[in-house]
Amino acid sequence: MAPPIPKVLMVAEKPSIALSIASVLSHAQMFTRRGSTEVHEFDGKFLGSPAHFRVTSVIGHVFSVDFPGKYQDWAATDPLDLFQAQVIKNESNPKAHICRHLSQEARGCRYLVLWLDCDREGENICFEVIKSTGFHINDTYRARFSSVTEKDVVKALDNLVRPNRDEALAVDARQEIDLKVGVAFTRFQTSYFQGKYGNLDSRVISYGPCQTPTLGFCVQRYLQINTFKPEKFWSLHPYIIQNGYEIQLEWQRGKLFDINVAMMFQKLVSEDGLLEVTEISEKQETKSRPVGLNTVNLLKVASSALGFGPQMAMQLAERLYTQGFISYPRTESTAYPPSFDFRDVGDHPPITPMRSAAEDMLGNDAWKLYQYICQHFIGTVSPDCKYIRRKVEFSIGGESFHCTGQHVVTKGFTAIMPWLAINDKNIPSFIKGQKIEVSKLELYEGSTSPPDFLTESELISLMEKNGIGTDASIPVHINNICERNYVQVQAGRKLVPTTLGITLVRGYQTIDPDLCLPDIRSFIEQQITLIAKGQVDHRHVVQHVIQQFTQKFSYFVKKIEDMDALFEAQFSTLTDSGRILSKCGKCLRYMKFISTQPSRLYCGTCEEVYYLPQKGTIKLYKELSCPLDNFELLICSMPGPDGKSFPLCPYCYINPPFEGIETLINTAKTGTSGKIGKGAGMPCNLCPHPTCPNSLVSQGVCACPECSGTLVLDPVSAPRWKLCCNMCNCLVFLAQGAHRISTTKDRCPECDSSIIEVDFNKKTTPLEDGATLHHGCILCDELLHSLVEMKHGRSFRHMSSRGRGRGARKGGRGRGRGGGKMMDPKMSFRDF
Repeated sequence: MAPPIPKVLMVAEKPSIALSIASVLSHAQMFTRRGSTEVHEFDGKFLGSPAHFRVTSVIGHVFSVDFPGKYQDWAATDPLDLFQAQVIKNESNPKAHICRHLSQEARGCRYLVLWLDCDREGENICFEVIKSTGFHINDTYRARFSSVTEKDVVKALDNLVRPNRDEALAVDARQEIDLKVGVAFTRFQTSYFQGKYGNLDSRVISYGPCQTPTLGFCVQRYLQINTFKPEKFWSLHPYIIQNGYEIQLEWQRGKLFDINVAMMFQKLVSEDGLLEVTEISEKQETKSRPVGLNTVNLLKVASSALGFGPQMAMQLAERLYTQGFISYPRTESTAYPPSFDFRDVGDHPPITPMRSAAEDMLGNDAWKLYQYICQHFIGTVSPDCKYIRRKVEFSIGGESFHCTGQHVVTKGFTAIMPWLAINDKNIPSFIKGQKIEVSKLELYEGSTSPPDFLTESELISLMEKNGIGTDASIPVHINNICERNYVQVQAGRKLVPTTLGITLVRGYQTIDPDLCLPDIRSFIEQQITLIAKGQVDHRHVVQHVIQQFTQKFSYFVKKIEDMDALFEAQFSTLTDSGRILSKCGKCLRYMKFISTQPSRLYCGTCEEVYYLPQKGTIKLYKELSCPLDNFELLICSMPGPDGKSFPLCPYCYINPPFEGIETLINTAKTGTSGKIGKGAGMPCNLCPHPTCPNSLVSQGVCACPECSGTLVLDPVSAPRWKLCCNMCNCLVFLAQGAHRISTTKDRCPECDSSIIEVDFNKKTTPLEDGATLHHGCILCDELLHSLVEMKHGRSFRHMSSRGRGRGARKGGRGRGRGGGKMMDPKMSFRDF
């Protein structure tokens, strides 16, 4: 009996790459099935023998580095302890179930082939996939490729290598260093400054080993502009007329900063009056064609010429790559290999077009980038631009002047890249020894000018020169300082620091300049490169760097008042910020609402800060109070017609009073996090208080069909009454236009959901005899069920077996309705 054909699992970094690889290797003869990501199956040959292939993908990193749960509470954790804390790897996107998907697809497979991006991050993901699938390293292979064309894919499969653990460890080291340093400094300075000032307008006062030196470059240029003192200068400009042309001659001295000396030379030239031609020279010069296009140069051109920020440029480039139009866009190399066969130079060959495209295939922005990549590539294999440069030198009164002209002989690459062209400049003919009268003599007065704000392109150059970030992370760091409100991108893509960004950098300069200078990060990157080459142990590097930053952090904490003095001069204290909104439950005095990020309440009497949801509008809620702490309740309303609203107690929101509630809070994905720290706070729709009329127990109606949450009545949604899930974005619209809808203490005998009371509008009531009041279950009552509309949902038939989903009642989950009589197609999940 013949042995079974071995199965080979292939894993790419993105679903689109997996599809391209499978299409090439199967000659488009494959079977595709659904999973967490699609799986493509086909038969072929592997290592010279028949094999059955499964090709699937991850969606970037499978795992992300983080601290254990006990370190997540900002208030309970000293940031200094984070430097020595253990780090763990959690699944990056638990809801995608990538780990489970990889494990399932690996069953029965003999070999693993990794088609991850060919850079350090890709190498790191290789070992994440190996961990998830359980393959032995001897059964694992690495494909190295630069594009997803048929030629490159087939060649990569014929030249498989082993994954590089050293490069993966280099990424592990960088991740741990950045996590510990960034989180420790960020937590400390955020808590310190947001607890004192009200108009910082930034939710998190973040620090990053790469992000902060990047900001430092921008602020350093701002300080140069701000402290610049203009200085007057003077220059001699004699004019002559030759063959009908007026020509301004350039002074060999350029400019002088002493008016008396300049006037002395003016007098000498004026008294002489005749210029003599002393030298005429011609020289052929060359403007070299561009080198191959790497990531950094692509980002610079995208910003300076195309108007795309680095983040957007990389997104467009990655899309062009995954669609097969260009080669891999993350590369440091500018040199083509001698064979021009795209074997690796550096981590990848330069970025090149891989197949032709038209604008309607790509869209406007992607087309602009693709067009430039094509022009640059053609330019790199075109001749150099050659031109004749002609210089005529003159003498008068002992001083030397000159004029120059140029004429293009061979356009070369500038024919395809006209913005780099050399412009012809004609000058008349002269004869050596010829004497020409000065027609006009000008003593030009000017002033030195300050440098301009850094452009994104200039910042990228500085980051590359100083070893800040990698070709992959440079766009992220620039994007971070913009999103943190440290700099603003203005016309010409110039980066102008905000008051917050300037104050932070000046504070670091006052306490410890190393914190915002590129030197330390440059050293770290050098060490990480040595890890990638296998020349140093990654644990030793991490320990050394963490030890350095631990000492710097301790000193920073001791000297924080020096930075605080700068903040005090620029920002308003909490006492002077905000507007009066609600009463404090401790002192019964009014607290101020500060709307600038992060949104919060401040009690000036108790000197306490209460962080609120960071999205939506905050208002006082009917002057109701929390039965637990006497704080006045607020209502948070999300924008838009489908936005949910929910009440909250400011104290309970950041200090959940019930054990175990943190698990629910961290599971909720409402995006309304208000606590400084991880996860959302506890609004009333998560509160299990048994008698409070605003709690989950009182306002919850039934289980959510989308998640483990509960659909809760939105108390201020009239006249578009709706239920909102307290864990996800599922919405259920109830009887529209009703005068009033409220929950009751009664439960449905069939599904255990809350019975609701609907007071219909007299003019539009569906009840007989003009009645308006109706009680029922939205799942089991035919009238109410027919009036329900669903958004972001699948079906109500499945909800009945889930009950209310609140966990506080007797009898566990509800009985459910089995086959049920409710088959209104309006509410069938199959039709949504």
